[in-house]
Amino acid sequence: MLKSKHLIGLENFPTSDLNKIIDTSFKFKEILEGSERKVNLLKDKTIVNMFFENSTRTKISFTLAQKRLGADSINFSSSTSSVKKGETLKDTIQNIDAMKIDGAVIRHGHPGSALKLTEYIDGAVINAGDGSHEHPTQAILDMVTLKEKFGKIKDLKVGIIGDILNSRVARSNIFALKKLGAEIVVCGPSTLLPSNAKNLGVNITYNIDEVLSWCDVVIGLRVQLERMHLGRIPSKREYHSEFGLTYERINKLKKDIVIMHPGPMNRGVEIDSKIADSENAVILDQVLNGVASRMSILYLLLADKSQKL
Repeated sequence: MLKSKHLIGLENFPTSDLNKIIDTSFKFKEILEGSERKVNLLKDKTIVNMFFENSTRTKISFTLAQKRLGADSINFSSSTSSVKKGETLKDTIQNIDAMKIDGAVIRHGHPGSALKLTEYIDGAVINAGDGSHEHPTQAILDMVTLKEKFGKIKDLKVGIIGDILNSRVARSNIFALKKLGAEIVVCGPSTLLPSNAKNLGVNITYNIDEVLSWCDVVIGLRVQLERMHLGRIPSKREYHSEFGLTYERINKLKKDIVIMHPGPMNRGVEIDSKIADSENAVILDQVLNGVASRMSILYLLLADKSQKL
């Protein structure tokens, strides 16, 4: 299986484990595209999904992955839990663990929450997004999508556009892409780029047209509209003009590039509908690869050694 017991983040995650998850994802994608679409490799395993932040794609993707693997899946909602009555997160987690779960998927607004969870439960912990820290499973499904499209990731030129400063998706993608040998350029408003971006081993530009002319792949990040009141983005219209993946920008390129987006998209802000729905976009491929890659992660972390794929 994997060297790691948990999937907390990709910064210090073994490259061998990352490659094993990616390669195994393709086996699960074959299953998903077949007539059965279900394998009972995690029969008798119980997994709790602990989402303290809103989520649509990630939560549904994990729940479906668990069902496809034959696991018992429990969805925990903080809005209807005893947390609302004043119960501490520690007590909530320990009560859930006392019910003999095998693993937990957690999304929480505080960086480090997934790591903290490992102190309170015996099962495997999978980080589904912790604040602005990391979102490792999103990056893994992106790596699967890139390898499916290009047959490799090494030496690919990847541009990441948008709010790098606050994006856990950007951080995990940077860590994964670097481990697998890609070149990375980040681009966005100066107010949304981290001061230590160079320390992450990426190049920086404020000119989106330079990035698009250079890259093989561009990942557009969601504009976090909830941050607009902080004054870091003057307006949606100005952002779209300066950093949007517009039809005009993409159409004038003398080459085809692959368009990716982790969702949810703000159409007409960071990406035009014409681009999101174009043949160059692999956004829906990312969604299906999300189920396959999360099946791979769950299987490799939780399956008994006797359960062979």
